[in-house]
Amino acid sequence: MTQSINPPVKILFVCIGNACRSQMAEAWANHFGKGRVQASSAGLFPLGSIAEDTYMVMREKGIPLDGQWSKSLRDVVVAEMDVVVGMGCEVDCPVPVGFKGRVVDWEIPDPFGRGTESFRNVRDMVERQVLGLLADLSVPDVPA
Repeated sequence: MTQSINPPVKILFVCIGNACRSQMAEAWANHFGKGRVQASSAGLFPLGSIAEDTYMVMREKGIPLDGQWSKSLRDVVVAEMDVVVGMGCEVDCPVPVGFKGRVVDWEIPDPFGRGTESFRNVRDMVERQVLGLLADLSVPDVPA
């Protein structure tokens, strides 16, 4: 078994409640990153739990959310991140003064309270965005 000499790329996905989009992105990034990415997520105003529809639509794709929970930005050391991703237009990603990482803004609608089909559409959008980000970051072995 070979071990990577490069530390994993640390990515933080930020949304409002940390119950839907950012949780999906965290799971996708860790899945596709296969240890070369250390993804986490947080919310500006965390709901305190992950939405049931988030679990359901990710299970449909075989992607577990094991070990994930709804958390606040106060629970994450943003300064240690390589990339901070804001999930939608209502999210203003606060980064510390002097932050040396990359800030990315996505325009992904919040599916919360909009039904299962909205969650599926958002899940698929998030998957595509995560794959694009990982390819842009030159993470090896990311599916095309």
